[in-house]
Amino acid sequence: PEFGSNDVFSLSWKNIMDAYSCTECGRCTSVCPANLTGKKLSPRKVLMDIRDRAEEVGRNIDSGDEQYAKDKSQPLAKDNYDDGKSLFDYITPEEIHACTTCNACVEACPVLINPLEPILKMRRYEILTLSQGPQEWVPMFTSMENSGSAWAIPDDRDKWAQDAMKG
Repeated sequence: PEFGSNDVFSLSWKNIMDAYSCTECGRCTSVCPANLTGKKLSPRKVLMDIRDRAEEVGRNIDSGDEQYAKDKSQPLAKDNYDDGKSLFDYITPEEIHACTTCNACVEACPVLINPLEPILKMRRYEILTLSQGPQEWVPMFTSMENSGSAWAIPDDRDKWAQDAMKG
């Protein structure tokens, strides 16, 4: 199975609507701690990139050009579309990894857009479907797999208290 999103087809209708509803005021980017510390992430740019990709896909499907069809014997449609591109051609892994998931962008948006959701969907796709991601995250995932905790604390860390209560 495929987890997360790698293209506009796997985003929710609300994610696409958010990209079109953005007023481009930049408040999300102005409060983003990743952006404020010089990292590449701009929540506003993420939304604009989603909109640009949706526009590109729409134009290509409307053109009816069979070069974009997965199966050339079928008519070009949403379910029969492949131009060899994805959202990762617009939004880099560096951008999605810079996000601290602090929710500041969501809180700052005057039209209640959530730029965090598509970022997390892209991260989820990268980690769970592609098995890729920053090397710094590998120990955390290993720890979660081995001990059920991101901090390498075993599940039975409170066993001493339970034993003490039994007497």
